[in-house]
Amino acid sequence: MSLRTAGSVLVIFLWSVAVVLGQYGWRVKYTTQSICTLKGSSVDLFCSYTYPSGYTVTTTLWFTKIVNLRDDPDYKDRVTYRSDRMNGHTLKITDLRESDSAEYKFKVITDQTGGKYTGDPGVTLSVTDLQVKVTTTWWSTTLTCSTTCTLTGNPTYIWYRNSKIVQEDSSPSYSVYFQTEDRFYCAVKGINSPAVSVEGHSYFHVTYTHQRICTLKGSSVDIPCSYTFPRGHSVSETKWYTKGKLDDAPQILNPGFGGRVEYLENMQSDSTLRITDLREEDSAEYKFRFRTDQTTWEPTFPGTTLTVTGLQVKVTPATVTEGQKVTLTCSTTCTLTDNPTYIWYKNGHVTTQSNSLFLNPVSSEDAGRYSCAVEGHEDFPSAEETLTVTYGPKNTSVSVSPSGEIMEGSSVTLTCSSDANPPVDKYTWYKKNVTSAKASGQSYSITNIISEDRGEYYCEAQNRKGSMNSTVLMIVVAGKQTSVMTVAVGIIVVVLVLILCVSGFMWFR
Repeated sequence: MSLRTAGSVLVIFLWSVAVVLGQYGWRVKYTTQSICTLKGSSVDLFCSYTYPSGYTVTTTLWFTKIVNLRDDPDYKDRVTYRSDRMNGHTLKITDLRESDSAEYKFKVITDQTGGKYTGDPGVTLSVTDLQVKVTTTWWSTTLTCSTTCTLTGNPTYIWYRNSKIVQEDSSPSYSVYFQTEDRFYCAVKGINSPAVSVEGHSYFHVTYTHQRICTLKGSSVDIPCSYTFPRGHSVSETKWYTKGKLDDAPQILNPGFGGRVEYLENMQSDSTLRITDLREEDSAEYKFRFRTDQTTWEPTFPGTTLTVTGLQVKVTPATVTEGQKVTLTCSTTCTLTDNPTYIWYKNGHVTTQSNSLFLNPVSSEDAGRYSCAVEGHEDFPSAEETLTVTYGPKNTSVSVSPSGEIMEGSSVTLTCSSDANPPVDKYTWYKKNVTSAKASGQSYSITNIISEDRGEYYCEAQNRKGSMNSTVLMIVVAGKQTSVMTVAVGIIVVVLVLILCVSGFMWFR
């Protein structure tokens, strides 16, 4: 290949590259390709764009049907353009109408001849209204918030029953399981559908008054429900049942069975199952079914779950020292229905009425046996729980034996007593103004007392919770006594000596 030919090829290549780069220098990027939104609402259509270097943008516009939206009388006062420095552009359309449904495109025009570009395809906008679609089955009526397209942004559907909110959910459907003359409508982002009525729709349904019931062992319970059925049917039989524990088969609760089951009903619209003398094994899910002259209907949705519980006193903390705080709670395995009031007993006697018993600070006098009961069901109290309060020694005192005057040469026993929990495990004896202890043990004996033993004595009582000194006991030691016989003999001797002395004096004279 000659040099000239090679040069020509290079020029053609560079020109081709320039053309390609120029072509791909144009771009319009839309945030989304399709939008579905509601009639009466507003919408933002956003795009960003690029253009070849050396060009200057003179005009940007959104259009549909080849008409600039700013010039379209159908969009008068409803269109707003907003741009930013990063070549972003937003079209806002307010008060949307179904006629606004169309493909919207963005166009860039520059100062160069032929220097314009349209982003194609554009954004497809669908404008829809809300309608309530009613679907009736033999057990319920389903209302669906219907639109002609799937709304953008996973909206929340709000359902109203007579202007009162009954459901907020991402699902557009709401089910009605009862006959009613009420009117229903749905809303999304403040846009409402027309209201509809489900009056006249007939179906089988059972409504349980309570989803859950928690009640006391030994008491009675009423489990009520109401039911509906199509016109032209006549109820011939009603049954309450629960599932068996072995094969999960329905266990029919026959009235009068075991003397604990009773039906209270009018056989046309409601029924109540009453169970007496409740036991913990009665805890189960209870359901209702009925038979008409044309069919037997058994609901598949949940019934009423009954939980039977006993009462138990729970002490927190389990061990407590005098001066601390302690809480006694009447504990159950479930939350009792009807927010009951609890009655508290101490050693078999009523103390107070409250949900919990707070002792702050707790004292040794609070120790005892506690139980609780539900007001109105005092015959079913909890088992007693013992509250033990530990404390250091107190009321420490000293007694002396034998009592009375203490003489030299005699013996005496001092005994120390003290109230403590746990019991005192160490007694120590002291004599006032003497540094070292005299003895240990609950009793201290002093034998062959001498005058030096007189003084003030006290004991110290100690357990793992603390210690306490007794009051001081004064021991007064008297001198030795002389016996009556000794005194008499002494007198006789003195008298005899005097007589002899007098007799001798007379004899010598």
